Amino acid sequence: MLFQCLLGILVLLYPNMIFRKKKIEIPSNLYLLYVIFLFCAIFLGEVRNFYHVVPYWDTILHAFSGGMSAALGFSFISLLNDDEKVHLKLTPFFVAFFAFTFALTLGVVWEIYEYLADGALGMNMQKFALMDGTLLIGRNALNDTMEDLIVDGIGAFVISIIGYISLKHNKGWIEKLLLKRKKHRREEM
Repeated sequence: MLFQCLLGILVLLYPNMIFRKKKIEIPSNLYLLYVIFLFCAIFLGEVRNFYHVVPYWDTILHAFSGGMSAALGFSFISLLNDDEKVHLKLTPFFVAFFAFTFALTLGVVWEIYEYLADGALGMNMQKFALMDGTLLIGRNALNDTMEDLIVDGIGAFVISIIGYISLKHNKGWIEKLLLKRKKHRREEM
């Protein structure tokens, strides 16, 4: 639990450290969602044991994570599309497809992390054992991981569809969650 909390603090500070150096602005509503997610996952989930007390807690967080990861995928493409050095404008479909696959990839990387942490640190992040230590076998041992990946995909798909519609029809919905390059003071004047 201590490891999870320390990692959570590091992950909480990481975006500001990286994006400040790269002169990228994180929209306040996206950062707020990120902080809420970390609070729910680490403090409520691990410290307050919501993963075992609240039904579908892990599923809710994975859906949320998939959606946030898709928004991050939209942001990366948006930054490339707005970069004057890159002479490429991508279609709304491709941007949405990239956001979806980016989110799924992050979900897979997270499951690999859980697998490695379970093995190296004796944790039960992938819920391969019951709370009393009874090991699950076969398909039952895989359920948590596969459900997590499926729900990541659903969350990513929903945000990708919303982002596609937003970009295709200039709705402005997804733009509220996108990272942006900070403007130099001269550009603002």
